[in-house]
Amino acid sequence: MAELRVSAWKRFGHDRLYVNLPDGTSVAWLDRRTGSLTVTDPRYHQAALAALRTARAVPRPTAPPPRARPKAPPRRTPTGPGTPTRPATPTGRDTPPRPVTPPASSPRPQSPAPGRAVPPPPDFTPGSAPHPAPVGAPAPDLADNLPGATLRARLELTGPSRLERLLILLRLRPDRMASWRTGLKGEQVVGAELGRLARHGWRVIHSIELSPNNDMDHLLIGPGGVFTINTKRHPGKTVWVGDDMARINHGPPRPHPRNSRAEAERAHRALRRHCAFPFEVHPVLVYVDTEPPRVAPTQRTVRVYQPRQLSSLAPLTGTLTPAQITHLHTVARHPSTWQPF
Repeated sequence: MAELRVSAWKRFGHDRLYVNLPDGTSVAWLDRRTGSLTVTDPRYHQAALAALRTARAVPRPTAPPPRARPKAPPRRTPTGPGTPTRPATPTGRDTPPRPVTPPASSPRPQSPAPGRAVPPPPDFTPGSAPHPAPVGAPAPDLADNLPGATLRARLELTGPSRLERLLILLRLRPDRMASWRTGLKGEQVVGAELGRLARHGWRVIHSIELSPNNDMDHLLIGPGGVFTINTKRHPGKTVWVGDDMARINHGPPRPHPRNSRAEAERAHRALRRHCAFPFEVHPVLVYVDTEPPRVAPTQRTVRVYQPRQLSSLAPLTGTLTPAQITHLHTVARHPSTWQPF
């Protein structure tokens, strides 16, 4: 296992000890004021504890004070006639003190001195202090969500009764839930395609609820970065995507690209509060069961795909380390991360 390094960080009213890998990736940190430990990579839990114990328990070597020599008791000299006289011998008081040689000092420990300003870890983003990462098992665990879980819950909660379903099948009543059923099918198709990326080191979380009426279809985290994926299903229709709007079958403009960018910005704000390393979140629009989308040449901020084209993300690497992927996935699977702030 790689050697861990401990460095102190004091800024914005915080006083912490960070445990980092040699490449600067943070695996744990200790709040020296409260004593609470946050582990961002469970694989290094025991090693981080050992490194912190070494950094905090080894005192600074100091030279012991010189020992004071005990005073010699005064000699009694017999007096009287016939007693031979001896020359006076110097007592302990008159003997000059011997020079005290301090012991050789041992090398100081690598832990930083308390109260001394130490630069933050190299992977820390200047100007933004990370909030403590969520600890403990998430309840509920968003990583267990199935594709389209939010839409499925809405359909089960407010779906039609058996009589209404019969009337819908007989075309005697319009299906007010048709758009939800269409969207559910699209999220399931995209979720299946994203599942194929797992063998390339990617992790995905589906149906992240952002508000009672809004959710993030998919969040993809892997070696190539972080992506928010917005799914749209319009069977057999044409699609044109501009800078801020999209048109389905030459119909009225819909804010698909603009909403995708806003969703990526929301995800970035939520995740960066718990991360000490820089990263970006990229928006992706996926159109399911449509004609191949036509994208305006000026559209350079949102990736526009069909489901099969998601496989082009698999070979992307070099943006996040395995430890950073694990940390982001651990933070993202906690519902508290996505609460309004």
